[in-house]
Amino acid sequence: MRIKVDENLPREVADLFQTAGHDAITVGDERLGGKPDATIGAVIQIEERALVTLDLDFADIRKHPPEDYAGLVVLRLNHQDKSHVLQVMRRLLPIFVREEVRGSLWVVGEGHIRIRS
Repeated sequence: MRIKVDENLPREVADLFQTAGHDAITVGDERLGGKPDATIGAVIQIEERALVTLDLDFADIRKHPPEDYAGLVVLRLNHQDKSHVLQVMRRLLPIFVREEVRGSLWVVGEGHIRIRS
């Protein structure tokens, strides 16, 4: 899977995806840090990459209809410190193998994933 990790997540999230065999890059890798959501959205559409982010704006299906993207994964976590985010991502990785993210919005909470296609 092709993934872009947003700037609000640690670089190590991309490393986890890469270690698992995914083509993962960060917003920072492309010098897109600080760019508006519309710019990030357009880039991931062109690149056909799923976005992994903490930015709740990407969970707004009126602004970002899931069917227009290769996937949107929005983390809604009680704690956003690096170690907790990485722990959640390690648990999430096997689900990427079983479930299709393309055309879907995944809202990932502490113990659940809400998928909207």
